[in-house]
Amino acid sequence: PCVFSTAAQQRSTGDECGPEDPCDESKHPLSDHALEHKAIKLEEQVRDLTERYRKALSDSENVRRRTQKFVEDAKLFGIQSFCRDLVEVADILEKTAESAAEEAEPSDPNPTLKKIYEGLSLIEAKLQSVFAKHGLQKMNPVGGKYDPYDHEIVCHVPAEGLQPGTIALVTQDGYKLHGRTIRHALVGVAVESQ
Repeated sequence: PCVFSTAAQQRSTGDECGPEDPCDESKHPLSDHALEHKAIKLEEQVRDLTERYRKALSDSENVRRRTQKFVEDAKLFGIQSFCRDLVEVADILEKTAESAAEEAEPSDPNPTLKKIYEGLSLIEAKLQSVFAKHGLQKMNPVGGKYDPYDHEIVCHVPAEGLQPGTIALVTQDGYKLHGRTIRHALVGVAVESQ
């Protein structure tokens, strides 16, 4: 009986209020206007955070794409300096083959020189096929327009049958690796004769 009386006393003093009791209103001093104001602030914060999230997501996607492009370029152009060195070897091989071709005449009784020329020609053809396989291409600018990104002018020649500004001769071949110039072609450009 003592327990019931204590519970009844607590109930009567208002220490404990139920959901249907009128003391709920006194516990929440915020009015409807204050609640609406707080809800508007929270909605603004949600919009702000959503916008920040979208920007961060967009930025991270851009960084991912740039990084992926950087990695792809590194794979493609990582051999660029190696190709520059090999191009010089190809030049020497080409000049040696041309020199051997001039010395080896069809009526020449020396078959050794002819075999050397044939061997050098096969090596040169194989080297050019390896270059092509890896995206390294020799430029053939004769007759084309001068482009400062691909060519370097070493001389001017009189324009005989050529329009001024076109390439008349090539003194050193240029090369591109996957479309990027790794060595400029040294060229002679046609100019109007005076």
